[in-house]
Amino acid sequence: MSEPAAPTLSELLRTFRARAGLTQAALAERAGLSEQAISVLERGTRSRPRADTVRALTQALALTPTEADQFRTIARGKLGTPRTPPKDPAADQVPTPWQLPPAAPDFTGRSAQIDAILSVLRDPSAVGLVTITGMGGIGKITLAVHAAHKLADSYPDGHLYLNLRGYGPGEPMTPTDAQRHLLRSLGSDVASIPDNVDEATALLRSQLAGRRVLLLLDNVADVAQVLPLLPGHAGSAAIITSRGSLANLHGARHILLDALSESESVDLLAGVVGQNRVAAEPDATRVLASYSGRLPLAIRLVAGRLATRPTWPIQHFVELLQDEGRRLDSLGSDETGVRASIASSVQFLETSDRDLDRQAAAALPWLAIPDGSDITTGVAAALLELPLRRANAIVERLVDLNLLESVAPTRYRFHDLIRAYGREVANQTLSQFEREKGLARVLRLYAEAAWICQSLTHPANPRLPLGTVGSSGLLPTFSSREASLRWLDAEQRNLMDRFRQARQTSLASSVLLAELSLALFGYHESRRRWQEMRELGAGAIELAQRHDRPGTAAWLQHDGAIPDAESGAVGAAVAQIQIALEMFSEVDDLFGQARCTSSLAYLLGLEGQIEDALAYGRIALALSRTIQDPTLEGVSLTAVGGLYDRTGDFAAADEAFAEGIALAERANDTRGIFKRYLNAAFVHVQVGRYQDAERMAGRALYVVEQAGDSTFQAESHHLLAIAHAAQGKFSTAAAHIEAGLQTARVSRDVEREGRLYVELARITAARGDRSTAAEQLNAALTALRNGSEVYYKDARELLEKLHRGEIDSYEIVAYVI
Repeated sequence: MSEPAAPTLSELLRTFRARAGLTQAALAERAGLSEQAISVLERGTRSRPRADTVRALTQALALTPTEADQFRTIARGKLGTPRTPPKDPAADQVPTPWQLPPAAPDFTGRSAQIDAILSVLRDPSAVGLVTITGMGGIGKITLAVHAAHKLADSYPDGHLYLNLRGYGPGEPMTPTDAQRHLLRSLGSDVASIPDNVDEATALLRSQLAGRRVLLLLDNVADVAQVLPLLPGHAGSAAIITSRGSLANLHGARHILLDALSESESVDLLAGVVGQNRVAAEPDATRVLASYSGRLPLAIRLVAGRLATRPTWPIQHFVELLQDEGRRLDSLGSDETGVRASIASSVQFLETSDRDLDRQAAAALPWLAIPDGSDITTGVAAALLELPLRRANAIVERLVDLNLLESVAPTRYRFHDLIRAYGREVANQTLSQFEREKGLARVLRLYAEAAWICQSLTHPANPRLPLGTVGSSGLLPTFSSREASLRWLDAEQRNLMDRFRQARQTSLASSVLLAELSLALFGYHESRRRWQEMRELGAGAIELAQRHDRPGTAAWLQHDGAIPDAESGAVGAAVAQIQIALEMFSEVDDLFGQARCTSSLAYLLGLEGQIEDALAYGRIALALSRTIQDPTLEGVSLTAVGGLYDRTGDFAAADEAFAEGIALAERANDTRGIFKRYLNAAFVHVQVGRYQDAERMAGRALYVVEQAGDSTFQAESHHLLAIAHAAQGKFSTAAAHIEAGLQTARVSRDVEREGRLYVELARITAARGDRSTAAEQLNAALTALRNGSEVYYKDARELLEKLHRGEIDSYEIVAYVI
């Protein structure tokens, strides 16, 4: 019979430890070793410990001489499981470093990133490299340490940790110093470590060859700093963290950390202050997470303060953080705080030898001045008063250090806390005059873009000569009307935020705000943004008058009536237009007078004042022919045609409509053709000429479909639906409503979407399906809640009638289409 197999080192160690009645932790403490070292030996992942480790264990376990000889023999590999002989005869003396910092007990979220790191670093067939980048305080090292501890079994030959101080505190560690630290940790004699970086690199890679060692290299400045420290052979791996981009580190898996989600932020807070406390104030907790920028460092600081103040309501801390100007004060005031974390990144740029870096540091407070969710390269160039190319290089450098986020080509975004830091620096280093001048340059850029857009949407518009803003060279070249509209679509929210910001400064008295309002007429009219038109126009007339701009004031007065007219408040619109007519008469502006009289003709016709409307229509037609303006003549003809329709003189009406459309066609004015077809169709519906209305609205739809204009397509479908529903053709009408809803959503025309739902509810109720009609009206109320009070009231009253059972047929409502 064969002899029994000799025990392995792991079996023997477990046997002796159990006999001694010691836990792994107790044995580690008695032997002066780490608990992890005992665990690795007992798992068998390391079968040849250092000689001093064997001696310490022999003494700690109180082994007899015979037992000690057996333990030393097996530990040296002369018995037990066969293994590959070491390449280095002095292998017994090579230490096994276990340098990882402790893992955070309250680590939260980041599951996708953890999975990505483990998938790369558990593969022994290649040199595993993972970079984790992101802004200061985003949780890079916490994630890296958490992942490294999960990888402990995969790297039994040791874990090395080194802070390279790329972004402070103190001077960045040189590659030479870093190599010396790592080589010493691996057992190299200090005197044997070469001073030459290349030679030290070769020695380090030789020490790592054939071993499974994990390096955690934290706070790296750039690829040049870390490259000489990386393993060269399969088996070992490195996790590298940096605030800067390491995209040119080839062969690495790159992970860019973003802020935590809301739920992860709440979970992290709960892990520190307790679940019961969070559950008692869930809304305040979510707001607190938001004010902390969902930044792990900030959340831990806030949670730590709350944990030491158990009597404080969470809402109290929310109130402390409400003031953006003081927010950073509540997020740590020493070198461990959020302010210090951001400042160290900026200081890295300020002290750089590169001119671009120093410019980027100086740019940060300027870029933080304007409100708004993001910032374009053109806006950055306007703020910095630099050419577009240089501004682009600066913002991209800030992205490299994660002080800005690139959300799309030429579009960037600050993290809330970085913007708060930038504004803090701006308030300290820039005068109020300088900050307001920077904001004015941004608004001037928007006015320039708006005038360009208006020149494309309304090329013969008399407002255009009133523009004073010149070309900055900072805007893209707009290839079409739609391209200019899309640019303003993308900037609309930022534009409004910055306009409101300017209204709170000395810029509130600047004529620039009046010009911006007038310049945006083409955009607002094309996109039907009546609320924004109304808001920008508030106070603009007085500004223009104060700065001796009578023409601008008169047009702003005229344009102020448009939101009222489009929302159904026709009487208010008439009153405003009559004032505008007086203003144009005072400056002897015939074109303005003609435009006002044509508008009055149209509006008074809606009010049923046909004789007065016709009088104004004839004046408008005579003035437009006097000044030989075919665009205005076409508008006047359309207004007059509508009035003839209402008097029953259909032949005269059709002649006027046809003449007006022909003028637009000769001018190749797509928008004019559409509007004149649509206006004719609308009047035809009002007087019961339903088939003629179908024909004209169908032509309007064809024109805008060819032009690809989703905003006007929704209008056409709406009018076609009315024309069909008036004849009882409800299925066809509903199909047009559905088509209109689709195009309204594409153009983000929420008010049109709401109005279409109202129309659909009228049709559905007429078909006898009251429950579905009620659902449609509720959808309409949701869409219209922030829009025109007239349309919202109409939807609400219609819903009340529906509940009372008062709707049993379809009725046309004479609102403006």
